[in-house]
Amino acid sequence: MKLSRKAVVKARFADQVRFLGSVIRAPRSVGAIAPTSAETARMMATHIDLASGLPVLELGPGTGAITTAILGTGLSPARLLAVEYSAAFCRLLNDRFPGAQFLQGDAFDLAATLRDRLGDAAPDRFDCVISGLPLLNFEKEKRVQLLRSALSVLEPGRPFVQFSYGIIPPVPVTDPDIAVTRSRWNFRNVPPARVWVYRRRS
Repeated sequence: MKLSRKAVVKARFADQVRFLGSVIRAPRSVGAIAPTSAETARMMATHIDLASGLPVLELGPGTGAITTAILGTGLSPARLLAVEYSAAFCRLLNDRFPGAQFLQGDAFDLAATLRDRLGDAAPDRFDCVISGLPLLNFEKEKRVQLLRSALSVLEPGRPFVQFSYGIIPPVPVTDPDIAVTRSRWNFRNVPPARVWVYRRRS
């Protein structure tokens, strides 16, 4: 069923209220003043290969702005697995996106979260990892470890996708086997952002 414009605006306002509430309660874990813009989210979702047949892993979905773009590619909800730290956001997301799996846990301890929540049913490979985590709020060592964990569940050449408000890469890389690219700035995002893509070379 298609929502009316009034219903869409109301839903977006409700998300803004929830998001700002999270910023007030835990500003370091949110790292933004508004949910990711639809344009930035779509830029991130373009890196999905629907033909791979593999699931997609989303980190830090929040209120679902990037999730909406991911499923907007035509990806089946059954192929989407997401890790969200906030239990309240997890409940919201499970209600909003039936069929997808939203796991409450720590994306910075990815292997343990997948193992503890899914056991033997945890996928060992994903098509791509798409992250909405506020990485620049965390120390470099944690960011590097997250990237390593994400790349470990991807085939060589498949992307770890991260948006960032910073000028420098959100994860510093010295490994020559990891390629890094970036998008243009998206000034419609608040604040302006761009998308960074990390791949382990074949």
